[in-house]
Amino acid sequence: MIPEQPPPPPPPPRRRGFDWRRALAPGLISSLSILVVFGGLTWLIAGNENWPRIQRQFFSLDHMLAALPRVAWGFLTNMKVWLIAMACIAVWALFLAVIRSLRGPWFAPFRLMVVLYIDLFRGLPALLLVILFGFGIPALRIPGLPSSGLFWGGFAMVLSYSAYVCEIYRAGIDAVHEGQRAAAKALGLNEGQVMLYAILPQALRNAVPSLMNIVVALQKDVALLSVIGVRDAVREAQIYTASTFNYSSMVVAALLFLLATIPMARLADWVTHRDRTRRLQMAG
Repeated sequence: MIPEQPPPPPPPPRRRGFDWRRALAPGLISSLSILVVFGGLTWLIAGNENWPRIQRQFFSLDHMLAALPRVAWGFLTNMKVWLIAMACIAVWALFLAVIRSLRGPWFAPFRLMVVLYIDLFRGLPALLLVILFGFGIPALRIPGLPSSGLFWGGFAMVLSYSAYVCEIYRAGIDAVHEGQRAAAKALGLNEGQVMLYAILPQALRNAVPSLMNIVVALQKDVALLSVIGVRDAVREAQIYTASTFNYSSMVVAALLFLLATIPMARLADWVTHRDRTRRLQMAG
């Protein structure tokens, strides 16, 4: 008896060529939409009879070039305060979050103090804190304390933002599975060692995407120091405007902030996307 022959294998699937239309269509539609929207706004604004006067007052190239050196020098002050405040906020807020996350009856008074701190400084506007600290404490003339409005304005920003960042840290700590804490205690670690070696490394990784948004917000809000006389970019622009009655220097300050903020915003998006991808890979 002749054995039955196996059926022939199915032909390999045909490979599709690269579909240029499908790949380029979203980008073309997005670009066309942007051109239509901004083109319409440009036509609407430029066609207004008051536009030439607005252009001279806000977008004068001569005044922008004249104000740029002074505004750029003030913008360096913004960046210095931002970097120092960001480092202080990261450390102080982490300390507060750790205190609030400690368990046991002995830590209850400390947890209560942290809760009161968060409620107080989250409830007060940052601008009000900058005014109170920037003007109030130097006026007291307490021996041994700095009398610089720049110092106390930055100190107020640290107090305000630490309350928000503390809650971000705490959310990251709470997101760590309870089994991690139990496993660390089973190894003989005390409460501090559990927090330091088992909880915090995972919590910080969980909190990074949200922290990036805080970094972007802080970069802009440093400009609040101008209300207490700190000669940052906004204050230098105000001084130029007061002497020339032209607001083009304000546009220069806005452009400098955009040049610093937009890359940070894109970095925040990238970090968030990377964290989401990592979580999906771990779940799969």
